[in-house]
Amino acid sequence: MEKQKSNFGPILIIIAACFWGSMGIFVRHLEAYGFTAIQIVSIRLTLAALLFSILQIFIDRAGFKIALRDIPLFLGLGLGSILFFTICYFSAITIMPLSTAAILLYTSPIWIMLMAALFFHEKLNAKKLIALALAFAGCVLVSGISGDVITVVGLLLGLGSGLGYGLYSILGTVALRRYSPYTVTTWTFIFAACGSWCVCRPADMILKFAGAEKLPLLLGFCVLTALVTAVIPFLTYTLGLRTVEASKAGIIATLEPVVATIIGIICFGEGLTILSALGILLVLAAVVVLKK
Repeated sequence: MEKQKSNFGPILIIIAACFWGSMGIFVRHLEAYGFTAIQIVSIRLTLAALLFSILQIFIDRAGFKIALRDIPLFLGLGLGSILFFTICYFSAITIMPLSTAAILLYTSPIWIMLMAALFFHEKLNAKKLIALALAFAGCVLVSGISGDVITVVGLLLGLGSGLGYGLYSILGTVALRRYSPYTVTTWTFIFAACGSWCVCRPADMILKFAGAEKLPLLLGFCVLTALVTAVIPFLTYTLGLRTVEASKAGIIATLEPVVATIIGIICFGEGLTILSALGILLVLAAVVVLKK
């Protein structure tokens, strides 16, 4: 199905990428409290599900209703996409350099383009292929080129994170044909949050909250984490998918590591190499190519 043309759709995708790019700030802060990566994922997903549910109540309470036949679709979005890609990604970064894991994660536009061509019959034209090549090359340069040997398990985890990440664009496009963006994001995160509690060692996580100094401050920061890194970006990305082809959205979203790099420079004093700067320019060039 041909997407409606809109100049605002790509802007929504860019906004989502910018918010996702800020995730490092929140993850590093929560790690200081002793939470594991998977526990941070669970905190983020659980509070995001709660915030999305509250938003759904105010905007369209009737939107909570979904057909029984669509439960597998939302299970795919919540467990097969959001939770799966996050677990794969955080597992990958424990056994390989972060830069390598990031490169494998951003194979997602390739997966999206292939799946969109297969399921939605989106054309693989020269513009998309050029933009894809520019975006992936840019991500490689921004993330850094690692000389470490990748194990088979690490490779599969990294590629799995990219596949799961890309799957949201595909399944989200299908869900948006039947439901509003608010319903899609709300149920996606409800299923993802429920799944996360099976793998996050909840008893240990609760003990860490109970033993934290300035608990109200920690809880407020957790809510802010969910709002900035999940609620706002996933809602704007899903809204953007209504008018932007899944394959194009995936390429535009590669702005995320660019934003993360810039935040690392500004907030954490990380250096900017010539290759990283070139990578940023390549990703921006990919977005420009798609906009022409």
